[in-house]
This record gives sequence, C-alpha cells and structure tokens, in this order.
Amino acid sequence: MENINFFLDALARYTYLQNAMGAGILVGIICGLIGCFIILRGMALMGDAISHAVLPGVAIAYFLGFSFFIGAVITGVLTALGIGYISQNSKIKDDSAIGIMFTASFALGIVMITARRGTGVDLWHILFGNVLAVSQADLLMTLSIGVLVITCVLLFYKQLVLSTFDPTMAQAVGLPTKLIHYALMLILSLVTVASLQTVGIVLVVAMLITPGATAYLLTNRLPIMLLLSMFFGVFSAVTGVYFSFIYDVATGASIVLVASILFGLSFLFSPKQGLFFQKYRAYMARANNKLLKGV
Repeated sequence: MENINFFLDALARYTYLQNAMGAGILVGIICGLIGCFIILRGMALMGDAISHAVLPGVAIAYFLGFSFFIGAVITGVLTALGIGYISQNSKIKDDSAIGIMFTASFALGIVMITARRGTGVDLWHILFGNVLAVSQADLLMTLSIGVLVITCVLLFYKQLVLSTFDPTMAQAVGLPTKLIHYALMLILSLVTVASLQTVGIVLVVAMLITPGATAYLLTNRLPIMLLLSMFFGVFSAVTGVYFSFIYDVATGASIVLVASILFGLSFLFSPKQGLFFQKYRAYMARANNKLLKGV
C-alpha cells in the first residue's frame, strides 16, 4: 500500500512520470487495437519484421539530427513494400521474404550504430526503449499517431473486417485487398514508431501480439476482442511502469512481462479455451461416460 501511495505522489509531482504513463496508455491502446487484426490475418511475423526493420531509419535519423519517427516510418514502409515485391516476383514465399528483409534491415541498423560508437548513440535505448525519458514532444507524436490509427480503424472498420475474415468475398465485391494490406502495413509501421520509446524495437512485437492473443482466448466476437485487447494493453503498460519505477527495473521489459503473465492466465483459465477448463471438461465427460456404462 505504501508503494502505491508513493507512486501516486510521484506521479503527481514528476512530469516525466506523467509522460511515461500517458505514453504507456496510448501505446497499450493502439497496439491492442492493431494487434487484433495482425493476429486474425496471420501477420504476426510481419509485425516482427516491421518492428525490427525500422532500426536503420532510426539510426540515420539520429546521425542526421532529425526525428527518428520520420526515419522509422520510411524504413518500415519500404520494408513492407520490399517484402511484397519479393514474394510477388519470385518463388520465395511470404514467410521467407519476411525473414530475409527484416534480418537484413536489422543487421544494417546494428552495423550503422556500432560503426558510430563514439557519437554517443544509445543502442540500449533504441532497442529496448526508455519510457521514463519520453518528452512532451514524444508524447504529442504518440498521441497524434494514436488518433490517426483509431480514426482509420473506425472509418474503414467494415472493409478491414471483411478483408480479414473473407478476402475472397472482399475481392468479389470490389474491395482493393492489396491496397488494404499495404495500408495496414503503413499503420503497423506508425504503431511501431509510436511504441519505440515505450518498449523499444525488440519488445514492440510483444505488445502488438500478446494483448490481442490474450483477448482472442477469451471471446469469439471481434468488437469484444478489440476492447479486451486494448484493456490488456493499457493494464500492462500502467502496471509495468509502476513496477519499473518502484523496483528500478527495465520499463519495456516490465510492461511485456505483465502482458505475458496475463496471457498465461488466459491460456490456463479461459472459460472456453483455457487448458484447465478443457482438462476439467474432458475429465467430467469421462466420468459421465463411466457412470452411463455402469447404469
């Protein structure tokens, strides 16, 4: 209880902690929202690819002195386009093209950063985030991306749902499925950029996938899944920032660890799909069969 009061007092006094909490909440919302569509479309590996592929753009932005948001968006979009181009113009399948592009981009970023060790570029900060260092400008950028992402989902919700669950029908009714796919890649790049300060490049894929996967185990209805995923994302962010501040541990890793614990609980105890209840129902079915045979 004393820790909670101390955290609340610190939150009221320190602007950097307010920024961190605000950024964490925003990232939890937009990652939870987009993550659901990434999971349902079977694009989890693409999320991993985009999150790692932005590293060269971040490095170039640092070296040239402009916003790393711009560099990250450019390289993220170029990577998504490159993956599509390779898979459509060769025998290489999507998963192989993703593996080639994201490892090449990530390796390029590592080489660029290590080649400039003496410039003071903080590799740890780029890879693993530092939400406690979020500035007002970073928070405003994250808020802008969040508003844009949520607006796009609301405006094109029906198109997204149809192209996600029945792409053949979407094509038959005239929806530009390829355009929707690349638009989703652009949104994914923006969400990745918004999450860099909070959880970093390495861990952003966890915030994209884990809250949505947790919600997926709890419901079969998409609107409820979206709401649950955003709630789990926000809860993970707030709780992760709290434990990070109180116990002086890595913030991004704390956030992801909370999200992973929520997934573990859902995996074990989800009423319909949880492992515990599946075992219990199987046990009761066997017991009933034995009882019927005995009668």
